[in-house]
Amino acid sequence: MNLLITGGAGFIGSNLIQHVIDDVRVTKLVNLDCLTYAGRLENLEQVSKHPKYFFEKVDLRDKAATLRVVEQHAITHVMHLAAESHVDRSITGPGDFIQTNIVGTFNLLEACRGFWNGNFDGKKFHHVSTDEVYGSLGATGLFTETTPYAPNSPYSSSKASSDFLVRAYHHTYGLPTVITNCSNNYGPFQFPEKLIPVVIQSILARKNVPVYGDGMNVRDWLYVRDHAEALWTVLQNGKLGETYNVGGHNEWANIHIVQLICDTIDEFAPQLGGDSRKLISFVKDRPGHDRRYAIDATKIQKELGWTPAHKFEDGIRETIRWYLANQDWVKSVLKKIII
Repeated sequence: MNLLITGGAGFIGSNLIQHVIDDVRVTKLVNLDCLTYAGRLENLEQVSKHPKYFFEKVDLRDKAATLRVVEQHAITHVMHLAAESHVDRSITGPGDFIQTNIVGTFNLLEACRGFWNGNFDGKKFHHVSTDEVYGSLGATGLFTETTPYAPNSPYSSSKASSDFLVRAYHHTYGLPTVITNCSNNYGPFQFPEKLIPVVIQSILARKNVPVYGDGMNVRDWLYVRDHAEALWTVLQNGKLGETYNVGGHNEWANIHIVQLICDTIDEFAPQLGGDSRKLISFVKDRPGHDRRYAIDATKIQKELGWTPAHKFEDGIRETIRWYLANQDWVKSVLKKIII
């Protein structure tokens, strides 16, 4: 396959590229990324000289450039991860989310439809989305693939729109598509504006650790390398036109995650003085903050045989160790943050 991964310099994309680059089924791997603040080629240093690897600095909002990449590299398979994804940024600046997540997805769909030109044998378009499209759960229940969409932020609304476009291209044009909706990811190379790296960095700097509201917002957490394996499994074996929910079977309230990170850093870095929980500071909740997400991943388990390999307690320890060992990467990334 000639595989196109969009957003490959980002958090999930870079972990995915490292996971699949040596697979014998991949003839060529093209990373399309426009290198916004969250895209870092440093994430891919270990594969940058790989003979299969090609990088294209292209913005999906550029329709002609997107088509050129698909045609020039004779793309047969797409894993579409490129997206604006930070909820807080979508609240203060929703326009970029509409253009990248909706228009960008449209341009990529059109490029594949045009280049494949009805010859869909051996082709697949895998669209990677989020559980946030389903809205907010109460104290019980799980998101399934048939849960009605009810997005509550500009970010989740833009992802819901892109999901519907992908669905429409399958049903209208026969484009060979699959969709995955994943829970919150964590792990190496996550941009330090998301909860877990924010907490880690705040503790290391002995600064207040901000927690929204009462801290009892619940998320299902998925280790990024487990997610990469799930994505690869769906690309290989997912049934066309289907959606698969990908979850970590790890529901945690935000405050309990923060406390666990405090205690783990106290264990790993006792020279900081310990008692990191005293840094926790509750702040005003963000607008439209969904209370609880939780994924039912039964379908991908039963149909494709995928289950997460990491428990949260193990994955978070690996993640904290990685951040402690890669502070130069964090400092370099922080220089690019644009608020």
